[in-house]
Amino acid sequence: MDTRQMVPFEMVDDFMTASFIKLGVPEQEAKICSDVLLESDRRGIESHGCNRFKTIYIDRILSGIQQPITEFEIIKETKTTAVVDGHDGMGMIIAYKSMQMAIEKAKEYGMGMVATRNSTHYGIAGYYASMATKENMIGITGTNARPSIAPTFGVENMLGTNPLTIGLPTDEDFPFMLDCATSITQRGKIEYYARIGKDTPKGMVIGGNGSALTDSKQILIDLTNDDAALAPLGGIGEELAGYKGYGYATVVEILSAALQAGSYLKMLTGLDKLGEKNPYHLGHFFIAIDTNAFLGADSFKTIAGNILRELRASKLAPGEKRIYTAGEKEYLCWLERKEKGIPLGTSVQNDFINVRNMLNLSHRFPFE
Repeated sequence: MDTRQMVPFEMVDDFMTASFIKLGVPEQEAKICSDVLLESDRRGIESHGCNRFKTIYIDRILSGIQQPITEFEIIKETKTTAVVDGHDGMGMIIAYKSMQMAIEKAKEYGMGMVATRNSTHYGIAGYYASMATKENMIGITGTNARPSIAPTFGVENMLGTNPLTIGLPTDEDFPFMLDCATSITQRGKIEYYARIGKDTPKGMVIGGNGSALTDSKQILIDLTNDDAALAPLGGIGEELAGYKGYGYATVVEILSAALQAGSYLKMLTGLDKLGEKNPYHLGHFFIAIDTNAFLGADSFKTIAGNILRELRASKLAPGEKRIYTAGEKEYLCWLERKEKGIPLGTSVQNDFINVRNMLNLSHRFPFE
């Protein structure tokens, strides 16, 4: 049984920051890494939050496939664009600095775009789009990932879950934030299902013979062994328009590799020819568009807000209570959690204790 306990954000932040520092991440960068993970939990997107702290970041640093000190190298730069090599450092830092660069270019020239290569998992994509919305800018980001999605009419995992994330500033208390994978689900959600002992809903994953798979723990093994693949957004085949998700995933793959001459598709398995772990060499892209370069931030935000309010006020389907717009549920989750803290299940609790003991830190948790 998975027993969840609320833990204050400050306590989790202090612990994760201290852990990253202990492993060699510079203090200011460790704070950013922790904040990215916490942002996912603030929004209720637990597939990319603290549950990945150990398994994705700590374990990869310890195994040597991710560097705690990030070498942020600018390969090429123009007034509105840049290409960055992250040298397998902390993906959150590579992403943070890249979006920051795109924003600075947009402030001066109206638009900015940065493409990165040789990066690592950068956490919740919406974090970087939000950096732009806070500056009254449109923020767009995407990343490729280890192969998980099968192309339409195929069963082999070729594309990553490849989120295409767009943030738009509004006159409301929260931006419009579309942050989702181009697969029907994502590996992180299946990892979460496996952690809490829940089956993956039928239809989200296909086996090598084309059948639907539901055993979450076995799916994670099968995905790694190329014996299973996620369905693209929409579903399997043409009838449910899975080709649309397949097409968008391909767009993200190309923009995460071709602009920066980076790795793609089967090059991103995280394994060498002998099956040994090696860096993932992920690619990302970041776009910032200044609304003031058009007819002004106030005008943009008001019209965007009006559109969202009209959508939410439209006619409800029978039995439904309300209509939401992208980013609204996450904002409501934050309002609920900011005083209560983060719900941590037994698996994450054990991860925290194990990391604390391994790194000889003095932190104590309420679940002990």
